[in-house]
Amino acid sequence: MEYSVNTRPLLQESDSEVDDTGGNSAMEDDADTHVVVTRMDKPILKLREPSDRYHLAYTVFYILGMTTLLPWNFFITAEDYWMFKLRDTNGNYTTLGTKTKLQTEFTAYLSMASTIPNTLCLILSSFLAHKLPLQIRMNGSLTIILVLFIVTAAFVKVDTDSWQTGFFALTLCTVVIVNAASAILQGSLFGVLGKFAPRFITAAVAGQALGGIFAALAEIFSLSLNVKPTTSAFIYFIVAVVMLILSIVGFCLLSETLFFKFHIQDKRDLDNLSCDSSSIQEVDESTQRNINYKSIMLKIWVYSYSLWMVFFVSLAAYPAVTVLIVSTSHGNSSSWNNVYFVPVVGYLLFSTFDYAGRILSGWLVWPRDKSWLVALLSTARVVFIPLLLLCNAQPRQNLPVLINSDIAYIAIMMMFALSNGYLANISLVLVPRCVDASEQEAAASLMAAFLGIGLSCGSFLSVLLVKLL
Repeated sequence: MEYSVNTRPLLQESDSEVDDTGGNSAMEDDADTHVVVTRMDKPILKLREPSDRYHLAYTVFYILGMTTLLPWNFFITAEDYWMFKLRDTNGNYTTLGTKTKLQTEFTAYLSMASTIPNTLCLILSSFLAHKLPLQIRMNGSLTIILVLFIVTAAFVKVDTDSWQTGFFALTLCTVVIVNAASAILQGSLFGVLGKFAPRFITAAVAGQALGGIFAALAEIFSLSLNVKPTTSAFIYFIVAVVMLILSIVGFCLLSETLFFKFHIQDKRDLDNLSCDSSSIQEVDESTQRNINYKSIMLKIWVYSYSLWMVFFVSLAAYPAVTVLIVSTSHGNSSSWNNVYFVPVVGYLLFSTFDYAGRILSGWLVWPRDKSWLVALLSTARVVFIPLLLLCNAQPRQNLPVLINSDIAYIAIMMMFALSNGYLANISLVLVPRCVDASEQEAAASLMAAFLGIGLSCGSFLSVLLVKLL
């Protein structure tokens, strides 16, 4: 971009001024020496970044973070409902010995139906999503999830005892589609977040953990009321529907703000914008420039490995192994030991300290410039797998119980969850600093894909670990 800079003194007569005698040729020749044409890579005036008025962006990203894991949290939490729907209609569905084949296999199939489409769509989203406008990806995926949750809530009131196998298949098909849409939503969300300040990434990641806390509290509350499985499930799904509606409305409001449009604008196009902030327009993402994924991977591969390792280790043990760990005093008359120990320690405690780790990483960004140390700490978390296997997980046939203490188990769970939240968020926050501004969305989408791959690998390993017990 070239600019003509006039260096003529202010009081000097301009070359456009002509004296009475017409003798201005000398002045014209001299004036040329005062005009310097130079090349400037940056505009003279820099656009002023708009502010996040009323913290709208922060709040919406928080809610969207909760929404990305909403299908997983709510389908898993409604376990009693699924067991009721797939029960032996002539027996007691709560007794282990009377579980039907569909009841026994449902959780394993649910996990597979969640992780496989989620991972595949996260990978596809990282490479192909930029070809579709952001509004279609975000609102489209949210709408699909909303419609399917409404259908799921409606089936709570439908008697499916005469066609349990069909209901089983229909539920799994719903889970596949919901998690595929959720993956597109998650990949798009983290792609957008790559263009914002780290605190907005922390908001979305913390929102994911907060969703787990919310689901755990809902389960504990329903246990305390001793309500029917259909009643608690209907409440779960209606709450999910409300959350999805809030997410759609929130994103629509956010996408119209100047703050949002400023940040998703390709930074290489900002030079062409006038200093009038009203001229900022949303980029048509279908016309984005070609993205060199190989170059991006070379820059972020250490953090990609770290994120993969964090969720690989976590999903290997949680919740497949941790849900089996019961109190060492299980079987006595205490409600804490028999009823609340697993939901409080196995779900609520994990989600709470996972949330704390993600918040802590937003305050303390360490190690900031040592990616190898982040990878080393993520790899070191492998030690939690044998530690949890040696706790009081029941039933077991092969491994002995060496950590026969509720306090020790709770301490292990606290460190396990805290390190999960902290290292996962550190990896996500530091990635945008490793790439150019034009590569941030693609880099963040790739990180979301590695997150999904970690979840899938961990869930497959969890099946083997349970058999190892």
